[in-house]
Amino acid sequence: MQLFYNDTLTESSTEIKFSREESKHIAKVLRKKEGDILHITNGKGCLFTSRITFSGPTQCIAGIDVFKKQQNKPYRLHLAVAPTKMNDRYEWFLEKATEIGIDEITPVICDHSERKVIKAARFERILQSAMKQSLQYYLPKLNPAISFSEFIHQKNDDQLLIAHCEVSEKQSLKDMLQPKLSSTILIGPEGDFSSKEIALALTSGYTPVTLGETRLRTETAAIVAAHSVAFINT
Repeated sequence: MQLFYNDTLTESSTEIKFSREESKHIAKVLRKKEGDILHITNGKGCLFTSRITFSGPTQCIAGIDVFKKQQNKPYRLHLAVAPTKMNDRYEWFLEKATEIGIDEITPVICDHSERKVIKAARFERILQSAMKQSLQYYLPKLNPAISFSEFIHQKNDDQLLIAHCEVSEKQSLKDMLQPKLSSTILIGPEGDFSSKEIALALTSGYTPVTLGETRLRTETAAIVAAHSVAFINT
């Protein structure tokens, strides 16, 4: 099944008009014609089964035949991850985390962050593409980049965890995770969180965790965290 994305669709929608770019892809690349079936999600858990009523290189229209609401996971995962120096590494994290299963992502600017500006529009496209490729119907929420201190004072999910590299007493992530429990996990930049940031997180209710015996890159640590949460909930 090939999945399309359109965030304007609602449960009451009866028709969809695809953009010029999507219409060209449907008619010219996929060679779809009138009567062919297309599957579409709005990224909010809805799956729409539609039938093409008009197929042209500049305009494709489909009528919606069936609507189904997909149940979301029994837990939420929010990863707050510092942007990486190499932008493509963060993009790789976004793609793979979406495939594995994640609900919310916040780029966090830390004391040791070498990159402080993100390409939100490009990141959104990567999330959408990964959602469609992995046949999921919920699009992860991408929050604006925020400073560490601002983020730490926000209200987040039930379980608050911070993964850092400082030598101190830490719990194993696998021992801390529990099925069906929503989690917020902080992952720092290449230079790790500063001592000041770690102390602030601990006083704000975050539990320090380790992801293993080896030192991981930022994007690798984020993927390990995402997979660990998904695995404990299978």
